[in-house]
Amino acid sequence: MILVTGGLGYIGSHTVVELLKSEEVLILDNLYNSEKKVLNRIDQITGKDPVFIEGDIRDEKLLDQIFTRYNIESVIHFAGLKAVGESVEVPLRYYDHNVNGTLTLLKAMAKHKVFNLVFSSSATVYGDKNPVPFHEEMPLSTTNPYGTTKRMIEEMLGDLSRSDEKWRIMILRYFNPVGAHSSGLIGESPKGIPNNLMPFICQVAKGERPKLNIFGNDYNTPDGTGVRDYIHVVDLARGHVLALEYLLKNIGLEIVNLGTGRGYSVLEMVKTFEKVNQISIPFEVVNRRSGDIASCYASTDKAKVILKFDAHKNLEDMCADAWYYMNLGENQ
Repeated sequence: MILVTGGLGYIGSHTVVELLKSEEVLILDNLYNSEKKVLNRIDQITGKDPVFIEGDIRDEKLLDQIFTRYNIESVIHFAGLKAVGESVEVPLRYYDHNVNGTLTLLKAMAKHKVFNLVFSSSATVYGDKNPVPFHEEMPLSTTNPYGTTKRMIEEMLGDLSRSDEKWRIMILRYFNPVGAHSSGLIGESPKGIPNNLMPFICQVAKGERPKLNIFGNDYNTPDGTGVRDYIHVVDLARGHVLALEYLLKNIGLEIVNLGTGRGYSVLEMVKTFEKVNQISIPFEVVNRRSGDIASCYASTDKAKVILKFDAHKNLEDMCADAWYYMNLGENQ
């Protein structure tokens, strides 16, 4: 059985759908940034009912009960807080949930001799000084507490791997996941004002917000707007399944980027969304945001070699699936 922490969240739920094709899954989620109705959506898509436990990874007793009761073979760890802006305002909350939460989880895994872990990291650990494309061997730096928590956890996992050769750890550095499951049943449902571009575009398209703010058009990019590596969330989910398969055959720790290997600008995203979905997105160019960088996209060479991973879905798929979910899944 695979334990998926944060398994009802955006990326977690899509990964659970992929895992259920061949694995039994236990989801642990505190519903802080997710909803229980996603459990029924997963059942509708897969015809399978994963075990669900509502709880927090910082709850040592609960983790002990889970590992004692269930035959957990591997863990995919998504649980954590993820808003960059919020992390600047309440850094201690982020260190508690992300770093302390992961530490508690690792201690429980070690106690119960579960040594296979896929960890959800982020391209934010590359900071704002490295040239693109970002590759796994680059020096790391961070510009906000959220990114720093990911970097600290990566260092903790590195120390753990070096201390005990029984551990099999895969750190996956995501770039910008977008889109939704083609069924329209699960997708990105941020609470409050979205931090990411695609859900904001969808809310503008639906009339929930008057316009999209584009933060700067004077970057050194083809059209002046920021460039990011957008990857379809279903491709990202497949990457986790491949990572788990790799761990079962290889010891040690690996760090792998999951992206498409190319960047799209904000304006490209807006124009593609308009074209694919036949809808107009009003926007206004405003000042740059502090901490934003001009371009961010992945080197995907390592993912292709060791995971045999390649993204299958393109920007048109991402825009179509996100809008379909916004109209179908959000209203159910």
